[in-house]
Amino acid sequence: MSYRILTLNNISIRGLERLPRDRYEVASEIGKPDAIMLRSADMHAMEIPETVLAVARAGAGTNNVPVAALSKRGVPVFNAPGANANAVKELVIASLFLAARNICQAWDFARSLLGDDKAIDLATEKGKKTFAGFELPGRVLGVVGLGAIGVEVANAAERLGMKVLGYDPQITVRRAWQLSSSVEQALSLDDLFTRADFVTVHVPLADGTRGLVNAARLALMRKGSTVLNFSRAPIVDDAAVLNALEQGQLHAYICDFPKNGLKDHPRVVTLPHLGASTHEAEENCAVMVADTLRDFLENGNVRNSVNFPEAVLPRIPGTARFAIANSNVPNMVGQISTCLAGVKLNIAELLNKSRGELAYTLIDAEGPTDASVLQRIQAIDGVLSARLL
Repeated sequence: MSYRILTLNNISIRGLERLPRDRYEVASEIGKPDAIMLRSADMHAMEIPETVLAVARAGAGTNNVPVAALSKRGVPVFNAPGANANAVKELVIASLFLAARNICQAWDFARSLLGDDKAIDLATEKGKKTFAGFELPGRVLGVVGLGAIGVEVANAAERLGMKVLGYDPQITVRRAWQLSSSVEQALSLDDLFTRADFVTVHVPLADGTRGLVNAARLALMRKGSTVLNFSRAPIVDDAAVLNALEQGQLHAYICDFPKNGLKDHPRVVTLPHLGASTHEAEENCAVMVADTLRDFLENGNVRNSVNFPEAVLPRIPGTARFAIANSNVPNMVGQISTCLAGVKLNIAELLNKSRGELAYTLIDAEGPTDASVLQRIQAIDGVLSARLL
């Protein structure tokens, strides 16, 4: 079987090479695609073809993808968690130094010096005290969000001699194993803000994280502290940050989101969304989502989905696989099993996983199958999508 993949952005060739040309047709203009691969393209105003079985975002955030609408269609949305973690971590660590040593402000000063070299030397010696900074060892870094990026940032900061506080009530077992044992758990967000010299946020943008860094929490921080934001702009309240800077509560704010109110402030460093902008990160993201997408299309397995549960089932030779996305309501598996039994198909293996209002079922069945069996499953109330592989 062959598959048609629509790309909305330039995807790293290393990722596209994971899709064999004898089975995959990949193009930026293609009719009736089976899947869509993208990076930053905005899909919210896009008319998504009914043929689309999956959407794969070569990056971490999926704010540019209409996840809720696709969920109702039984279409999983994949991302690449952790593939860009090292790139973001390096920029966050660099930003700790930018803030501590006033590097950007000092560079601006040095570039503005006029006169011959002797005059510049004199001005340098006179002006350098303005940019005296501080060292990182012994300072406290609060890390909000301990996913792939947050864990790497926490571990790297700990190796620099910083004391690290972490807060993430939903940390996974996998990330907990990766986290340095020296990282201390903060009891709450307010506890973290109260004790930190630096706070860096690494959480997705959602209703619960919008404005997470606000006036009340900034007021809890030690005088002369620094906030870093390399997640999403609305997670930090810009007006509250600017007020805290003017009051001397904050020493600096460093973020990846230039805005008119921020970019010219002398204590703010705004970078042009560089967090994951490395060739390595782009390649890693493309490879991860290409592998994920291929496994889903060919085997029905779900990994790294932002809307459906992880569901991975090894194929049993000599069986037909049914991949079914359905509403998470009682008796769905029973109805599907009854449907298969009605056409004398034996279930060799079954996996059912749920996530919130959605569920996903993989069934390897023994016996002759045809399109009519799939149609009977698709007709079950609550089934959002179903495929026979």
